[in-house]
Amino acid sequence: MRRKARRGGGRQIEVTVEALGAKGDGLATADGRPLFLPQTLPGDRVLARVTGERGGGFKGEVIELLALGPNRADPPCPFFGPCGGCALQHLEDAAYAAWKEEQLTVALQRRGLAPEVLHPLRRVAPGRRRRITWSALRTAHGMLLGYYQRESHQLADIDACLLVRPELQALLAPLHAVLEPLLEIREQARLTATLCDTGIDLLIDSRQPLRLEDREALAAFAAAEDLARLSWTDGDDEPTPLALRRDPILTFGGVAVLPPPGGFVQPTAEGEAILVELVMAAVPAGAETAADLFAGCGTFTFPLAERLQVYAAEGAEDSLAALQAAARRSDRAGRIEAELRDLARFPVMADELSGGDVVVFDPPRSGAREQAAEIAASDVPVVIAVSCNPTTFARDARTLVDGGYRLKEATPIDQFPWSGHLELVAVFER
Repeated sequence: MRRKARRGGGRQIEVTVEALGAKGDGLATADGRPLFLPQTLPGDRVLARVTGERGGGFKGEVIELLALGPNRADPPCPFFGPCGGCALQHLEDAAYAAWKEEQLTVALQRRGLAPEVLHPLRRVAPGRRRRITWSALRTAHGMLLGYYQRESHQLADIDACLLVRPELQALLAPLHAVLEPLLEIREQARLTATLCDTGIDLLIDSRQPLRLEDREALAAFAAAEDLARLSWTDGDDEPTPLALRRDPILTFGGVAVLPPPGGFVQPTAEGEAILVELVMAAVPAGAETAADLFAGCGTFTFPLAERLQVYAAEGAEDSLAALQAAARRSDRAGRIEAELRDLARFPVMADELSGGDVVVFDPPRSGAREQAAEIAASDVPVVIAVSCNPTTFARDARTLVDGGYRLKEATPIDQFPWSGHLELVAVFER
């Protein structure tokens, strides 16, 4: 490792990238510690600047790419680099798929685990995102709308995104136009857009006070873009609909659900279908009851309730209300019991679960540490885990295995192309 003179506020070094980290950054070594370098690949030789510390190592930026490693591809998006929405467009597709699949294996190996069967990676193509969150900032020079740069507070302005459905991509230019006169200089907003069965549901989250003319402009925007619903929140109060032209409906297991503004749903319809397929395939033929923990708006609750009695627990009040309302309107009301429950603070206890046939749990990225301990102490014969974080899943899987379960099978799912995010479904049995 040859050190360069200090310039530009950070130490400069020449390094060779050795591997890819979990977020898709290249990993080199500096002073015996990992150095994270965005947009680099294994085999790259770079002149880099150390810019700070991160995760027990250093973060850095590339000053000059001195030599290219193998498996490099031309990024398909002109915004790749400044935009932080994607991390790995520069990696050749076969190498990318192999790396993505490896994330689950590595996470489990670190906990001393391996599934009896590891299924091949299931993939969702780019351009299928039906739910996306953009950031907006009004500056003295105009409106910025897009994604934040990696490890930065700088917002990359975009007018196209290869990740999202065409219907959402078509919103970018009109959103630029409607937000610029509405937001004051230096005012920010977050925009969550969901393409539902009946049209786009848009939530704008900003501290900007709304005048009457602002509300009128947004209502006119909703009509011009044929939005199903447009809502506004300041981040503290409940979202207020500014335009409700029709209910934004999503269908789970044949049941129509009206999700809350900005509420969590799977980011792609194709990824959701894969998850439901794998969950339902793991339910034993003779099962009669299931617990659906972290149930959300009912992604798994309603398919399960086609043939099982289901107990659904969810900590977000608005999501649970959407589930309950949909259940009442459906033919499955008698097969669903739903409860508002913070499963991190008040997990469903082992004695409450025992005697049931199946547990399905789909926690947030932080995992289900407390709930996994109670599942591990129960006598439920089949547990199906859905996760968007291999690291916290592996921790929870270790708890289940230590409690007497065996990790029967696991399937990695790439629902977030060109990113470090990986989803999975795993099946445990006693």
